[in-house]
Amino acid sequence: MSEEYELKIIEDVQNKVVGRREIKAVIFHIGKGTPSRIEIRRKISEILKVPMENVYVRIIKTEYGTGRSVARIHVYNDPQRAVAIEPEYIIKRNTPKQESE
Repeated sequence: MSEEYELKIIEDVQNKVVGRREIKAVIFHIGKGTPSRIEIRRKISEILKVPMENVYVRIIKTEYGTGRSVARIHVYNDPQRAVAIEPEYIIKRNTPKQESE
């Protein structure tokens, strides 16, 4: 994520039954477009020091004109568990374009 984006984790819940962390984050991007899922995955993996394959962005909500987005992110303990649980459309959305084509 480049310097014009700031990400702040506002909620972090450990779901031990599923084996993941459920994170709610606020992304500030004043004067810029909403960051991509790949940029958010990269930033979360850097912050939490986990592999990017374990991070899946579920939803990004941006209110018009605010420069602020709220994202819900799942961070799995095991990438195989993520593939087994996350719906296929979420996995496709979190895959870089060159890999999914």
